[in-house]
Amino acid sequence: MRDIDDIDPPRGPLPRLGEIGLANYEPYLMNRIMGRYNASIRAEMAALGLTIPKMRALAVLSVMDGLSTGRLAVHSIVEQSTLSRSLDALQADGLVRREADADDSRATRVFITDAGRAAFETLWPHMAETYARMFRGLPDAERRAFVATLHKIHGNIRKHDF
Repeated sequence: MRDIDDIDPPRGPLPRLGEIGLANYEPYLMNRIMGRYNASIRAEMAALGLTIPKMRALAVLSVMDGLSTGRLAVHSIVEQSTLSRSLDALQADGLVRREADADDSRATRVFITDAGRAAFETLWPHMAETYARMFRGLPDAERRAFVATLHKIHGNIRKHDF
């Protein structure tokens, strides 16, 4: 897998942000969308004692339980140091448990507990409602094309094979 830094940049002068405009700059729009999504569920997360990194870890573990800490960091899109502190808190609250990896003594695997799953299931309806609102009015074909485009973009910049 090639790193984004290894990909040859386009030839010729690149447009400046002012020429593109924030309204047409996709990374800006994606950040605005995710910022709004996170703000929409912040109160429900806080009521459960969760932060964005904790919620992301529980969300990933609810689907892919028993990941190594490194893989969990990648899938939850949380810096390793932030994830470590979040996992400490989640473990103290009884929402996750960590175990030494049977195949790699240097690695730790993270598992969601029943209490963690219950907390995530309490939050999920709010997440799902916000998700549905984001895509209201978009035909299925347009959504599928959007997801396919996101996969292509992710393929262009990803660092991991997973």
